[in-house]
Amino acid sequence: MNLTEKETLLEQANRYITENKAKVVADYRHHYHVMAPIGWINDPNGFVFYKGEYHLFYQYYPYDSNWGPMHWGHVKSKDLLHWEDLPIALAPDQDYDKSGCFSGSAIEKDGHLYLMYTGHVEENGVVYQRQCIAVSEDGIHFEKSDQNPVIGEKLLGEHGSIHDFRDPKVFRHGDTYFSVVATKSAADHGKILLFSSKDLIEWSFYSVMLEGNDSQGIMWECPDFFRLDGKDVLIMSPIQIPKRGHEFHNISSTIAYIGTMDWSTGKFQVENDHEIDGGLDFYAPQTLEDDQGRRIMIAWMQMWDRTRPPHDLGHNWSGAMTLPRQLHVKNQCLTQVPVSFVYENMVNEKELHHLVLKDDPYCLTQDLGDNVVIELEADFSDGASLAIQVAKNEMAALKIIYNKAKQLLTISRENVGHLICGNEEPQLVARSMDVRLIDGKLKLEMFRDTSSLELFVNDKQTMTITFYEIAKGKEVSLHSEGKVVITELKMSHLTV
Repeated sequence: MNLTEKETLLEQANRYITENKAKVVADYRHHYHVMAPIGWINDPNGFVFYKGEYHLFYQYYPYDSNWGPMHWGHVKSKDLLHWEDLPIALAPDQDYDKSGCFSGSAIEKDGHLYLMYTGHVEENGVVYQRQCIAVSEDGIHFEKSDQNPVIGEKLLGEHGSIHDFRDPKVFRHGDTYFSVVATKSAADHGKILLFSSKDLIEWSFYSVMLEGNDSQGIMWECPDFFRLDGKDVLIMSPIQIPKRGHEFHNISSTIAYIGTMDWSTGKFQVENDHEIDGGLDFYAPQTLEDDQGRRIMIAWMQMWDRTRPPHDLGHNWSGAMTLPRQLHVKNQCLTQVPVSFVYENMVNEKELHHLVLKDDPYCLTQDLGDNVVIELEADFSDGASLAIQVAKNEMAALKIIYNKAKQLLTISRENVGHLICGNEEPQLVARSMDVRLIDGKLKLEMFRDTSSLELFVNDKQTMTITFYEIAKGKEVSLHSEGKVVITELKMSHLTV
């Protein structure tokens, strides 16, 4: 579409959405997960609690369901379930961001909302990335700073590569603002830098916060740093991190580093690390702290370098966000549970107590909807296993299997609908995760929303997966090998 007289790139993008969003095919669209009205969506950006509401921005290309020059899409919510689409916040309309307004974050200062993002420029095949600021008085309309870029080659110096220098996450510590920014070393190792500022405009280099090695991927993306439950936490998304047992089997992964920050040196001392989500479709998580002091995380519910059925089928959209999750640190690990708003919006449909399974299948329902929550607690005899089939039809089902002997939980979308695969991982249709029983029990919460399933395990671990059915599966069934006692079983739906 050509620009009309005096129409800005931002106005053009918003007009395009208004005129074309009705062309989206809704077959696989979600009920309560954040999605763009049309086009491509990836990393969550600027996740912030501002003036009594949750705001979420996201990497966005409205003109195609493929990745393109990045804009910042924008939604807001009072409960993290019911979302309102807002106008696009940023478009790539300046010399310093003309190839894309890449990922970043948000913070409130003196009643204004500040966005810090990466200005992406590609000239003659060479990429340059610098950090920029945009400011709003109302949280909706933003003006880019005339001092952009605020962090560029001079402050970066020899500490990283200007060609891979992105994804600032801004926060406040004491009376100073800090930003963690991802880059890479000359040896192609991930590197997290820390910059400081008193006003969010004038910045100084503070430290090399953490640097990776050969076992930690070729680039770290989307860093986030916060203090929680007496520990310091650094989360990020490493590219091509080598597999470690059942962890890091996706070509692009996520990791949580738990440790202690030495503010006198600006160095982060890692004490433990682990993959954040054990599923197939989870990347670039970002967190906020709300007015109740809760640390809440959301992530992109898709994966790079794989086929995308909504795009391939011409549905004019691609990508969504995960269910927001409340975080804690327990026993040096990052734990995740659904935000409490979820339970306030659930309507119970079926509830059972003390269901004994022993080799025979049990059908929970033959009328599975697109918006269902299944909660269960199970007690296992020695050597027993439990298989749950969700969206089952005559051909296949989404499978969740727990094997007590191996202490292994597996989720699989093999043969379920349209094939999702990539050149680097063509056979990756299932993931497994080490899961130990707690007091002899396994607790599962399964959130199915049209084309996704998010699995919360023992109030701490998660597995996220997308799937695109060809023939709708209506059944949920449970089957055991050996004796399994389901002590609690509930099926509900969310009112959205």
